[in-house]
Amino acid sequence: MNEESRKLRQFEAKIDLSRERIKDSDDFKVQDEVFDRRALMDLYALASRGVISSLGGPVSTGKEANIFRAKGEDGSDLAIKIYRINTSNFKAMQNYLLGDPRFGNIKGTKRAVVVAWTKKEFRNLKRAEEVGVRVPHPIAMRENILVMEMVAEGDAPAHQIKEVLLEPEEAKVAFERISEYVSHLYNKANLVHADLSEFNILYRRGEPVIIDMGQSVTLDHPMARSFLERDISNIARFFKKRYGIGSEEAIREQIRAGRGG
Repeated sequence: MNEESRKLRQFEAKIDLSRERIKDSDDFKVQDEVFDRRALMDLYALASRGVISSLGGPVSTGKEANIFRAKGEDGSDLAIKIYRINTSNFKAMQNYLLGDPRFGNIKGTKRAVVVAWTKKEFRNLKRAEEVGVRVPHPIAMRENILVMEMVAEGDAPAHQIKEVLLEPEEAKVAFERISEYVSHLYNKANLVHADLSEFNILYRRGEPVIIDMGQSVTLDHPMARSFLERDISNIARFFKKRYGIGSEEAIREQIRAGRGG
């Protein structure tokens, strides 16, 4: 056995240890489905680069992707998002990719589309962060694996904003901050989230955090304006229904102010 194979076996052993620590059989099944040989090789490559040092159990599972806890070499808490190749919505992903000039030459295989989607989310997160939008800090990506900051409250993942009952002043600040983020994405990053709602916003320590940016599109996407209007409608609806504040026009005004008119 050569040195590279020996190190891979050691990394596989670490994965096995993380499995043993998971008591729930459904969680074990999720890990077993995701960690095929190719995924193990990619995780090992990330570990070899010093990106991750250990892997924990699942934080969330879904048809498109699973998110696992991990540790960085410096002990930091990380989230590893592994997009599923076989069960991802291939056609829906293509629709969001086709109008994006950054990804104009994607081969038609499922793996190629999912890998492009992963790369797209990584780039979108970086672009959002650069203009002051609070998102999980993107750290690395490889194939269908995205490594980012774990947005947590203590030992537990942060809650979706829909699961948190805010005080009136907190709700007002959150609505204003999210409206500002929509404006920053549009005016500074040239992006539209394209699936923004109370399901894709976490709330931690008084701060909304925007997540799930794989589907976010550039402004030259043919559906960008429609996606923006849907995002505006979703946010206004949630805050009006839950807290009796906010409006679509208030968000549009923030966007107009952000572009200077």
